Amino acid sequence: MARADSAWADFFDLAFQQMMALQGQIMDSLEARERRFASFSGTVSSDMTEVQLQLMQIQELTGQSQARLAELQRRLDERDTRPLVAQATGDSAGAGIAPAGAPSPNEIYDVAIQQLSRNSPLTARTAFQLLIEQYPDHPLAGDAQFNIGESWQNTEPDSAAAAYQLVVQNYPNSRRAPTALYRLGTIAEQRGDMEAARVYYQRVISGYPRSDEAELARAKLSPAH
Repeated sequence: MARADSAWADFFDLAFQQMMALQGQIMDSLEARERRFASFSGTVSSDMTEVQLQLMQIQELTGQSQARLAELQRRLDERDTRPLVAQATGDSAGAGIAPAGAPSPNEIYDVAIQQLSRNSPLTARTAFQLLIEQYPDHPLAGDAQFNIGESWQNTEPDSAAAAYQLVVQNYPNSRRAPTALYRLGTIAEQRGDMEAARVYYQRVISGYPRSDEAELARAKLSPAH
C-alpha cells in the first residue's frame, strides 16, 4: 500500500512538473507574440500616418487645381463685355465709322448688351445682328456674334452652337474665338458626344495655347476627368 501511494505521488509530481513546463512555454510564446504584435502595430501606425500625410498632400493639390479651374471658369463667365475702341481702316462701314445720322457700332453694341441684361434676348439678338451686317469688320463684330450664342446658351444649345461656329469661322482672331470653341466642346459633351467634344478641346489647345480656355480644355482632356 505504501509503495502504491509513493508511485502515485511520483506520478503526480511528474505530471505537475510537465504542466509547469508547458505553462512556461505557453507564456513565453504569448510574450513573443505580444512583442511581435506591438512591433507590427507600430509599423502599421507609422505606415498609416505616412499614408494620411500623402492623402492630405494629394487633397491639397487637388483642391488647388479645382480652385484654379473654377477661377478660370469664373473669368470666362464674367469676362468684360464693354465695347472695344474702333480703329479706322479706310472703309467707313467696315471700320466702324457710322454714316451721318446712323448709330455707331459702339452704340448698337451697348443697346444689345442692355437688352440682354434685361432678359430680352430676341431684341438683343436683333441688335447684335444689325451690328454684324452693318459693320462686319469692326472689332465688336466677333463679340456680337459670340453674344448671339450666349443668348441661346441656356435655352437652345443647338442655336448657340451654330452661333459659336460662326465666331470660329468668321472671327478666328477675335478675343471670343477660344471661348466659342470651348463652348462648342461643352455643348457636345452635354449631348454625350465625347468624340466631338475632344476635337473642340484639342482645337482650343492647338489654336489658342496660351488662353485660359486652353487650360480648361487640357483639364477636360486629362485622364482624371
